[in-house]
Amino acid sequence: MKEEDLARLLAVATEDIRPTHPASAGWERARRTRRNRRAAGAAAVAVVLLTGGTAVALRPADRPSPITPATPTASPVPSAAPVQRPPEQLTYPGDPLARLGDPVSASLSARPVRQALALYQPVDPGTGVEGRIRVLGDDGLVRDLDVVTPAKTRDADGNAAVPLKSSSLSPDGRTAAFAQTDEVIVVDLTTATVRHYPLKGYLEHVLWSGDRLFVGDNDTTYEVDRGTGAAREVSVSPWDVISPDPSVRTDTVLTLGGAPESLTLGRYTQSAAGTDRSSWPLDFRALPSGNRVDEFYGRGWQRGDQVARAGWLTTGSMSGLEGVAVLNAETGVVTRLLDLGRDRWKACCEVLGWDRDGALLLRHDPGGLLRWQPSTGAVTGVVRDLHGEVSLAAG
Repeated sequence: MKEEDLARLLAVATEDIRPTHPASAGWERARRTRRNRRAAGAAAVAVVLLTGGTAVALRPADRPSPITPATPTASPVPSAAPVQRPPEQLTYPGDPLARLGDPVSASLSARPVRQALALYQPVDPGTGVEGRIRVLGDDGLVRDLDVVTPAKTRDADGNAAVPLKSSSLSPDGRTAAFAQTDEVIVVDLTTATVRHYPLKGYLEHVLWSGDRLFVGDNDTTYEVDRGTGAAREVSVSPWDVISPDPSVRTDTVLTLGGAPESLTLGRYTQSAAGTDRSSWPLDFRALPSGNRVDEFYGRGWQRGDQVARAGWLTTGSMSGLEGVAVLNAETGVVTRLLDLGRDRWKACCEVLGWDRDGALLLRHDPGGLLRWQPSTGAVTGVVRDLHGEVSLAAG
């Protein structure tokens, strides 16, 4: 018998014989079945992916999603009306400056301040008699300014006024200045020390520009070097000089004022190259027709590209209204008016400066302080019944 025939015979003979290890054989068949199924499944998935990928590749591309421009983290500021009015009833949400009316609890000489929030000189509304100047520190304590007693300011005609002015306190709250006849007094509130700088004239005006100090009488404005006491004349009206933004060092002085019907914004720069002076009329076209400023009073204050100053307004057909104007410091365009109405004591509503949030602080009779946010129109009370003069560490 050939070898091939023997192999065929053995194969036929063993076809019906069960395996000696049936469990092992069963597991082997199961493994083969699972392996075959996995292979088939993988093939099917590959076909689906290939088909889908081909379809995606052949399908026209969707338009890309629009890109949203980056927005500031702060919420957008609503655009308020150009002519605004306070609410009938003011709210007083609480403010550190409300402690200006607290009684004196220490003397400055005994407890100098780290920083003053405000100066306050009370004046009796009935008699007109003024009290001593007080210092409100950032610790909330009210101190008596005991290291010096400035006299009343006087003009050439003998008219007198209390020595504390709205711009007496430096923007950093560390120094105070008081105009006097033939001198200016400078007090370091952090050390309770006093310096006297001699100057000529019936001096009434003081204001700060960073470390620079401007002092003036009716006709002349001086710039005083605090280190040496040296002074030079600056040819601008001391009544109309704007308190500059304390965060910006500049040699330019802005003025705002003029007679009714000819109000102007001026710019004055004095340098080694000479003097540069320019001015242009105020522009009221951004306001509704019939709204304007007739005359300014009090100190004007700059913050960035904005200037604010109190004055008498005309809104619609009514004139002689007390109010505040905000204008662009570069163009002279008046952008906002705050209408505070009539029948108030004259020059009731002097601006005292800007706060860090871009709101204006101003006087409000009888004897109160207001906070006005021109960008939103919000007006809230700060303190009631504060009769007298106030100077804030604001700019």
